[in-house]
Amino acid sequence: MKIAANDPHLKSWIEVSPDSDFPIQNLPLGVYSNKLVKHRVCTAIGDQVVDLYALAELGYLDELGYGKEIFDAPVLNPLLSHGKTAMRKLRNHLSGLLRKDNDRLKTNAEHRSMALLPQNEVEMLLPVHVGDYTDFYSSIEHATNVGTMFRDPKNALLPNWRHLPVAYHGRSSSIVVSGVPVKRPMGQTRPEEEKPPVYGPSRLLDFELEMAFVTFDGKALGEPIACEEADEYIAGMLLFNDWSARDIQKWEYVPLGPFLAKNFASSISPWLVSLDALEPFRTAGPKQEPEVLPYLQYKGEKNIDINLEVAIAPEGGEESTVCRSNYKYMYWNMNQQLAHHTVNGCNVRCGDMMASGTISGKSPDSYGSMLEITWRGTKPVSLKDGSQRKFLQDGDTVIMRGHCSKDGVRVGFGEVRSLVLPASN
Repeated sequence: MKIAANDPHLKSWIEVSPDSDFPIQNLPLGVYSNKLVKHRVCTAIGDQVVDLYALAELGYLDELGYGKEIFDAPVLNPLLSHGKTAMRKLRNHLSGLLRKDNDRLKTNAEHRSMALLPQNEVEMLLPVHVGDYTDFYSSIEHATNVGTMFRDPKNALLPNWRHLPVAYHGRSSSIVVSGVPVKRPMGQTRPEEEKPPVYGPSRLLDFELEMAFVTFDGKALGEPIACEEADEYIAGMLLFNDWSARDIQKWEYVPLGPFLAKNFASSISPWLVSLDALEPFRTAGPKQEPEVLPYLQYKGEKNIDINLEVAIAPEGGEESTVCRSNYKYMYWNMNQQLAHHTVNGCNVRCGDMMASGTISGKSPDSYGSMLEITWRGTKPVSLKDGSQRKFLQDGDTVIMRGHCSKDGVRVGFGEVRSLVLPASN
């Protein structure tokens, strides 16, 4: 399927630097605010934000047939409720409007001043209202590392892991956007096996490098979504930091899994990059053995080559990269995750979020959490200021970034940046 907006030869009349995450081939969706505007749906190109409500007001989106009110909204959900075909039409239309050889907006200085704003002069908001959030556990390297650390290395993966995409339902109310600080959580831990548990702040606060996808409205309750049609129900992707309190998790997770160790916060990037924009970066995933059941089988390349990295900046200090990984390492892909999530008839709704689980590669520098990078704290990492980290400290800022690159085109996600605050005692 050819998507006009993906043409690698397209150039915009808006200047875009070669290292920008937002060329004309991207055109992600987000929601911004500033001193004059409470909330507006927008896209990004280069270092500019394009106000879609302003474009609608000025008549540039009349051909799409939308009511302009969906662009004057606090979240993307009203827009996403129109579905995949409508979103593709919007992106193609914006691509045409912003391309170098289109003078319609380019030559109208007054309209440009109304619709274009520097990104550094706006605040990006949480892009979607997340009704339900599911966290998968789909990196075989991560699952093997954790199983090796906490169980028998010879049986690191539990018996079901290669047969289905393992997941749990998380807490949607505590998902926050990049820039919102995260408090160190309080909870029960058991630091000494022979003594009773204690209450206090988590000592082993960790990040988890993940990606997440956002859904359009799914099928009716009781109707599953098959692997081969899953793409039609996926709106796009964003960066996802699934904060984890490892000491709280260790004490609480048996028998029902993560609870307070996870539900205190998850942080996401503000730009929803469409699945259409990511199509050129499709790649093959790892071979799945044993062969999966028929409802999890798929055709074609369903993984995506997304370069990922994590940096830690100590309070007042320079950031240090502690991890470089890639989304293509995922054992279970998005189509399989959505198919498995709905095979029992579970319905998904517009704005639901599905996170990948920690994304780790085979080498220690590609591990997606401090738990793995420092191997339970036994191998501390050194930062540029000379300090060391086993886990995160108060005052640390965690920065996650991601981008795809092919045929001279870079499509990125921006970043998710979060400051760790002390616990509220």
